Amino acid sequence: MGDSQVKTLNPRQAWQLMEDNPRAVLVDVRSNMEFLFVGHPKGAVHIPWIDEPDWEINPHFLRQVRELMLGGIICDTDEGCAPILLICRSGKRSLEAGKLLVENRFRDVFNIAEGFEGELDDEHHRSSIGGWRFEGLPWEQC
Repeated sequence: MGDSQVKTLNPRQAWQLMEDNPRAVLVDVRSNMEFLFVGHPKGAVHIPWIDEPDWEINPHFLRQVRELMLGGIICDTDEGCAPILLICRSGKRSLEAGKLLVENRFRDVFNIAEGFEGELDDEHHRSSIGGWRFEGLPWEQC
């Protein structure tokens, strides 16, 4: 049955899991503006957890993830369920989103600690002490 809690990976571990398991799905839960203009991991599916203009939790998040996982990638009897990896800016929103998925019986849910940009450094800059971009992992920007 898999664990009943959100598991944590750093960005490099997340990338390795995706390389090792092509069924793994990476979901970027940041806002539309962040996804488009800050950039996002290559291959990430965008489903916002909190988004503009009201900055409220997306009431359709759970349904949208369920829709994404339908079909051949969700679960099979031999390989189990496809891992779901969640990423946000620094790993906080994605953890909250992951908790909702686990509460709703999703298995193999992973939060990417450090997120896409990592925490703020002493100069209040991101992507300088951690995160997907800091690690030099594949990303793109619109």
